[in-house]
Amino acid sequence: MLLAKEPEVIQDAAETVTTWKDKIWNWFTDMDMWMNVLYAGIKIIIIFTLTRLFVHIVFRLIDRSLQKREKSRLQMNPRRLVTVGELLKNVTTITSNFIMVMLVMGELGFDLAPLLAGAGVLGLAIGFGAQSLVKDVITGFFIILEDQFAVGDVIQTGSLKGTVEMIGLRSTRLVSYTGEVHIIPNGMITNVTNYSVGTALAVVDLPFSNSRKLEDSVELLRRAMQRLKEEKEGIPQVPNVLGIQSLTASEYVIRIAVECPPAIRSEVERQIHAYAKEALEQEELENQRGHAEI
Repeated sequence: MLLAKEPEVIQDAAETVTTWKDKIWNWFTDMDMWMNVLYAGIKIIIIFTLTRLFVHIVFRLIDRSLQKREKSRLQMNPRRLVTVGELLKNVTTITSNFIMVMLVMGELGFDLAPLLAGAGVLGLAIGFGAQSLVKDVITGFFIILEDQFAVGDVIQTGSLKGTVEMIGLRSTRLVSYTGEVHIIPNGMITNVTNYSVGTALAVVDLPFSNSRKLEDSVELLRRAMQRLKEEKEGIPQVPNVLGIQSLTASEYVIRIAVECPPAIRSEVERQIHAYAKEALEQEELENQRGHAEI
């Protein structure tokens, strides 16, 4: 019985092998299929090449645009230009690669309609759920692009004032003069006062008794301000002793003013006070010595 079935089993196996061999042979000799594969491969290579070429051209345009901006009359922080350039290049690369992958998948026979529909729904959900994040990122991008302030600048936004320690796409970090660290979402930065742009005017008013001669007071302060300029490198110029600012029955006030960077205005005013006080103390000490010798 078993011996009788053996020829049939062998015959079925032989037919199966022959069928697979024919299928494989037909697959290898199917010219239409190979032509489609060849065309798809050529299209994929063309898509990849055009994508790389497009990215390269956009990179060159970004570099040239930033070089022109750097050489223009508007002075920008070179580090800020590098940051903007890298950000634009990253956006270009990600967008171009996404489009390239979609086109390649289409050439490979994938149905893109469900993928695009799913991506659209997902993007819509993320957009509704992360509106504040998107707002922060967009605001941060324009802060960087427009060079509104840089790391190291002293700024004030709302009631917060301090030195900019970090600028990110989502938030900005400020350090106040007392050491507090403020993390501010960029979307909440609606107006900014930058104290590090241009120059500020440090103004100090010093009162003197009417019993003291005006010429002596002015001369004393001028010598003190000259010494301040010589001993302090951060003072850009000799503070100007302007003269009497106000006068009462008991005293007169002399004003001193000097232009300086906004970030050090308070320090300059403190230095003016200190040097004026030291000059007065030195004059008083010399007067006491003169009286003692007499």
